[in-house]
Amino acid sequence: MIIFGNRESDKAEDQWRYQLDWFVKNHQQELAALAWGLFLERGESDDVLGLDLKPKPHFVYCPKEAIETLNRNVDNRIQEILGVVDAHQPQQEVLIIAIGNGELKLIQFEPEPLPSACFEQVGENVNTLLERLEKQLALVIQPVGK
Repeated sequence: MIIFGNRESDKAEDQWRYQLDWFVKNHQQELAALAWGLFLERGESDDVLGLDLKPKPHFVYCPKEAIETLNRNVDNRIQEILGVVDAHQPQQEVLIIAIGNGELKLIQFEPEPLPSACFEQVGENVNTLLERLEKQLALVIQPVGK
């Protein structure tokens, strides 16, 4: 499931959302494998997988504390994101917070098969997956902002 920005817009600054939707839809297994591999590396952590689109798409860790601080700074307007982060079950689903054009986009889905099986099926280490997905994202996501 992809939350926020489901209606296509003609605005150039909004295109990153739809480009990202397409990418996620077509790369669910690899994203699930990456999320699981990073989960195994980090263990039980409050960090959330993030995708920063500037200057070019790259994966980052978003500490839960930073998301809580951002929520306070924007008068609790992203409270729902914190609820999703709190309920996240990495064994069953993928959660990524995309950051682009001063906005957040929450990506959440339950892959078939489970993330652990996706990781086994993809058969790549985390660094290789990161590099490959970031390169592919750079081909799909047009530069965000000015």
